Amino acid sequence: MEIDLLRNYPKSKRNVKERGTDKTEEDRRIARQFGKDFFDGDRKTGYGGFSYNSRFWEPVIPDFQKHFALTADSSVLDVGCAKGFMLYDMGRLIPDIKLKGIDISEYAIANAVPETKPYIQVGNAVDLPFENKSFDVVISINTIHNLDREECAKALQEIERISRKGSFITVDAYRNSEEKELMEAWNLTAKTFMHVDEWKKFFAEVGYTGDFYWFIP
Repeated sequence: MEIDLLRNYPKSKRNVKERGTDKTEEDRRIARQFGKDFFDGDRKTGYGGFSYNSRFWEPVIPDFQKHFALTADSSVLDVGCAKGFMLYDMGRLIPDIKLKGIDISEYAIANAVPETKPYIQVGNAVDLPFENKSFDVVISINTIHNLDREECAKALQEIERISRKGSFITVDAYRNSEEKELMEAWNLTAKTFMHVDEWKKFFAEVGYTGDFYWFIP
């Protein structure tokens, strides 16, 4: 179902139109390599510094925990885990929960929170290296939309394949022409973004039955 499980994630003030003016196709090309320039380089090619701060994920984990009834006996996979910040906080707040993370970025995995390194690895969302129904819950935040449409479909089907009880994803989307314009200005890495109704139709077409919500700048 459509549900905002990130409602408690701190919202930052964004000058979307200014970012759209400054951004170039070369910036996008560099960002989509998901290397040092994206995470810890200049702001125009990514985060401009991607560091752990408990204020981001700590308020969100209780919503995940309640929605999916997570306990120490649960298992969770984060597809697009980056440096492992969400998994780190989940492990702190739900002791002994079984965690796994995967990300396309060798740089992010190499520079992850030290405590997460034993259970995160480099990998691709379109071909997850896990058996069917390997995890109770699969979470993927702002990752699937970085693939083209065909690969996006495969990634959603992979999430569906390996999740036993549920999943949650967020993707770039818009609800009207104004939000579409803002998304086009803001977007740095997404190759697939659609109207929310188009996304819902797409989920049905590819067989994704998990929960979802939108990133709208």
